[in-house]
Amino acid sequence: MSAEVIHFDDEERLVAQFSQQIEQQLEAAIRARGQAYLVVSGGRTPLKLFDRLSQSTLAWDKVTVLLADERWVSADHADSNEAMVRQHLLVANARQASFISMLGDMQNISDDVDSFNAKAANLPTFDVVILGMGDDAHTASLFPCSTQLTDGLQSSLPALAVTPNTAPHQRISLTRARLLNSRQLYLQLKGNAKRQVLQHVLEQGPRDSLPISYFIHQSDVPMQVLLADA
Repeated sequence: MSAEVIHFDDEERLVAQFSQQIEQQLEAAIRARGQAYLVVSGGRTPLKLFDRLSQSTLAWDKVTVLLADERWVSADHADSNEAMVRQHLLVANARQASFISMLGDMQNISDDVDSFNAKAANLPTFDVVILGMGDDAHTASLFPCSTQLTDGLQSSLPALAVTPNTAPHQRISLTRARLLNSRQLYLQLKGNAKRQVLQHVLEQGPRDSLPISYFIHQSDVPMQVLLADA
């Protein structure tokens, strides 16, 4: 079973529908369980979505936000996903949300991973997970080029350290198992290049050379791919 793919003519229409879906799912989680867990990805693709969500009248004080992955840089670094989330999502109404950082004391990445795993060990099933995808079909920081890919796909721990060969910075990434421990998965994409990568992934089965394929070709968790042409 493959993910459902929804096409949009432009990013504005995608963001309008997507933000509404996320709001509804988080609201349902709060009604059912008193709290909601939202996992987001870095990069520039989700910025307009974050800006829109931050204005939502959702009960943000009952929402916990996490990252799917983080570059192992300080939280004020230009490449920090946490900085991007704090600047675009955790503002306006959404400033009331809780945030669980992947970063520790920044002395040793293994220690920071251990610290995060201790915090994440007792987290419940995520309500909404928003993934991204690189041109090499990586998602989160599960890179096809990294020697840690097998661990990232097979480990039962929440997160692991990753050293990609084709991207800067060491990373901390949620594992496949932890990402799939969710109620709804999304993949947000934009542009023709990503559409071509997606088409290739859809035509293939799950394989290590295409890490996102392990999320698109699975039937345990509902998944939608939202693709804006421009």
